[in-house]
Amino acid sequence: MLLTGAEIVVECLKEQGVDTVFGYPGGTILNVYDALYKHSNEINHILTSHEQGAAHAADGYARATGRTGVCLATSGPGATNLVTGIATAYMDSVPVVAITCNVNLPALGKDSFQEVDIAGVVMPITKHSYIVKDVSILADTLRKAFRIAGSGRPGPVLVDITKDVTANTYEYEKKEPAAPEKKARYTQEDIEKAAELIQNAKKPFIYVGGGAVISGAYEEVRELARKVDSPVCDTLMGKGVFDGHDPRYTGMIGMHGTKTSNFGVSECDLLIALGARFSDRVVGNPQKFAENAKVLHIDIDAAEINKNIKTDVSVVGDLKEVLVKLNDRLEQQSHEEWMAHIAEMQEKYPLSYDASVLSCPYIMEEIDRVTKGEALITTDVGQHQMWAAQYYKYSSPRTFLSSGGLGTMGYGLGACIGAKMGQPDKICINIAGDGCFRMNMNELATASRYNIPIIQVVINNHVLGMVRQWQTLFYGERYSQTVLNDKVDFCKVAEGLGCEAIRITKKEEVAPAIEKAIAMKKPVLLDCIIPEDDKVFPMVPAGAPISEAFDADDLAQKNA
Repeated sequence: MLLTGAEIVVECLKEQGVDTVFGYPGGTILNVYDALYKHSNEINHILTSHEQGAAHAADGYARATGRTGVCLATSGPGATNLVTGIATAYMDSVPVVAITCNVNLPALGKDSFQEVDIAGVVMPITKHSYIVKDVSILADTLRKAFRIAGSGRPGPVLVDITKDVTANTYEYEKKEPAAPEKKARYTQEDIEKAAELIQNAKKPFIYVGGGAVISGAYEEVRELARKVDSPVCDTLMGKGVFDGHDPRYTGMIGMHGTKTSNFGVSECDLLIALGARFSDRVVGNPQKFAENAKVLHIDIDAAEINKNIKTDVSVVGDLKEVLVKLNDRLEQQSHEEWMAHIAEMQEKYPLSYDASVLSCPYIMEEIDRVTKGEALITTDVGQHQMWAAQYYKYSSPRTFLSSGGLGTMGYGLGACIGAKMGQPDKICINIAGDGCFRMNMNELATASRYNIPIIQVVINNHVLGMVRQWQTLFYGERYSQTVLNDKVDFCKVAEGLGCEAIRITKKEEVAPAIEKAIAMKKPVLLDCIIPEDDKVFPMVPAGAPISEAFDADDLAQKNA
């Protein structure tokens, strides 16, 4: 079948089972958009307000569904506007294929209008980047892009296509998509060593990362915890793999992790790391991290083994596959004394907040209660992100979407739109601080254009809360450029962009507002006014051992 390059792009998307794409048209990609117009009944295109929003939407779609997200942009600034979203996906191992178009082949390298070497720009933040200059390799290049994005440790791939390639014709033959590659590098001996290490432990602790979400190893992780008789903590990316209501669950680990998780990991004699990369926000001081423990690290990416923390035993392979074999090999363990000690710490060190005023922790608990814990939560980055991770009880994976590695302010709203398109039956709620919300609030226009029923919660303290918290604790209360006490009215902004809006100033207004927003079945903004000096606790100072986690009571005693 003789097709233009643009038509080949669309046929390849259909081959890969793509049902939704996010993007913004422009001169060099017009042929692709013309082809999409003819297939609008097969591929749903969401026109975002900005290309960055398209990248975040593709990312949110991928995280919510486990399928590869797709975003489109034209050359030059259209392509460069995708960069932050691509980097966000790269840091959190999210499968995204970004398709851009460039100037005609004869104009490449001549500083032509809206020309940029986007394949070169994104090289450090993609698994692979291509520039297609020949229509004969277009289909196979797109197929490779999808295979690479979804194989091994997933991540973004960019395909840049010159405009003349989208106009040229070539014979197209449909092919079934190749299955993602899972190259197992472990041996049976690795499984035996891991089992032996576990069976000799007296105080094991399981540490769950985002790889457990990606691999789909939910039941296997829960079975491992039962067999090992171990407490379980998670990272920001690992939320929902282990049920947040389970008595074994001790909460998040790291800079804003619970005292039980941080102290427990500091005391354990075996740390079992599952699909986690030992990021600086988790380990604090690497020389002092889990210094009493042997470390068992299971991860699909060999590059992560011994990168940040030295391991005693490692297993390189798909986590789900490895845990099936490891669980079969393990005998039932019992650690009554250790589990009792963990339970005592949980009772002694609960998460707490000031219940006398409206606060983000209270709002998150009310969202949890009203939605029965079944909502899909996206966040931006900052205090609200940590509170959303701490106070909503995630009981299933792919229900907490957040920028962990890159820490992208402005991520959440686009991601929430993408998540809702991928999971239309879910209540999708984005939690943003007022500083983050300003960055991409124009995507409310996208939500209203398509009547995508998301709920945008703005935790509005009129400051850049997390930066201000650091300025309070470590910079002598010098609040340099972190006060946002201006005249911006988010409710009017939301209404002006075609959405409903409700302002919340009291605790008793929270639940009715959430219930009303859900019932409206349209995009709604909730502007929640909280005190400017609320802080996220517990906290570990940057570079300090996680055993030095402190909370508001510790701080008060220190300053007394």
